[in-house]
Amino acid sequence: MGTFITVIILIIAFLLGAVILVQNPKGGGLAAGFTGGASMGGVQRTTDFLEKSTWYLVVALFVACIGAGIYNGNSEGSVGIDESFLPTNSAPAPAGSEGSSELSAPVETSGSEEAAE
Repeated sequence: MGTFITVIILIIAFLLGAVILVQNPKGGGLAAGFTGGASMGGVQRTTDFLEKSTWYLVVALFVACIGAGIYNGNSEGSVGIDESFLPTNSAPAPAGSEGSSELSAPVETSGSEEAAE
């Protein structure tokens, strides 16, 4: 069933791309070829059809994607942080930090004095 929904999504996406490419952003597109005496109603009907089909395909693609997400979703029901990536507290402490909780001052090197001049 998941493969079927994926194929449906691909078909809808291909048709949506084709319908969008046929349209012209300034209102011409496929309708621009129908000029002359038939331009009174035929051109407007073509652009209306292309616009309506674009919206229907967008809605169909949205619904199909939501359906695929629900059907192919996480079947285990475990949502959240994968605990295998969390750090563990069993790491050994660095040497020399057993009793002192104070931070030591940074050590200056001879290279930093030359860069300041």
